Amino acid sequence: MFGFFKQSPTKKRRKVYDQKLEEAMLAQRKGDMRSYAMLTAQAEEMWREIESLEKQQAD
Repeated sequence: MFGFFKQSPTKKRRKVYDQKLEEAMLAQRKGDMRSYAMLTAQAEEMWREIESLEKQQAD
C-alpha cells in the first residue's frame, strides 16, 4: 500500500558510485595513480552490482 515510500535500493548505491568516481578523478589530478586505479576498480565493481540489482527489479 505504501510502496511509494520505499526508496530504490540502487539510488543510494548510485550516489556512492558517483562519489567514488569523483574521488578517483581527484586522485588522478593529484598524480596518485595507485589510488586512482584502486578507486576506479571499486567503482566498476559497484556498477556491476547496480546493474544486477536493476536487472532483478525489471524481472
